[in-house]
Formats: sequence, C-alpha cells, structure tokens
Amino acid sequence: MVKRVRHPGHKTTCEVQFYLSSLPADAQKIGNAIRKHWGIENQAHWILDVTFNEDQCRIRSGHSPRNFAFLRRVALNALNQESTYRRSLAQKSKRAAMDNNYMMAVLKAFCQA
Repeated sequence: MVKRVRHPGHKTTCEVQFYLSSLPADAQKIGNAIRKHWGIENQAHWILDVTFNEDQCRIRSGHSPRNFAFLRRVALNALNQESTYRRSLAQKSKRAAMDNNYMMAVLKAFCQA
C-alpha cells in the first residue's frame, strides 16, 4: 500500500494505492519498482505533451478525449518506427504533415513493424 498526501493550494488530498507483486516483501525493492513504473508513465506523457501539445487540447466531452489520446499514441508509434529521417518526433510530425511522400514512408514503416 502506498499513501500519498498532497497540499495543493488550501486543501489537502490523500490518495491510497494498492499494489500486487510477486516480489519478496522488501520495502526498498517494491518502492523502487513503483517509482520506476511512474517514471516510465511520466516520460510517456511528457513525450505526448511536447510532440503533440496534448495538455493544450480542448477536447473534453464524450468519447473524444479517449479517441484522440489513442490516435496520438498510434501516431507516436508510427513516427518512432520510421528510421530514415533522423530528427526529433516534433520535426518528423511536422514533415509528415507537409510532405505526403514522407507520410507514406511513416505509414509503410508502421505497417511493416
């Protein structure tokens, strides 16, 4: 069990999370595994925000937020599969938006993976 207490502004929030593991009951190892998991999660969200400006997205109703999040992850995976243009993901995304031939190369690389 992990208990997190935060104090944003003038209120206090408390979150309790339970984890199941086959690891021996060693607090140090389990704590490291939890921190490593959240580090990976935070890195994935950071990449989506920097590449696709995800935090600025105004889509908030119905199924749209989940659908667009899925499409962003597909686009991110497609851009990562394409290896001939060695630039940042943001530069690859911009080039794919402006160059139909490059967009086709990205889609072909993604479909072959």
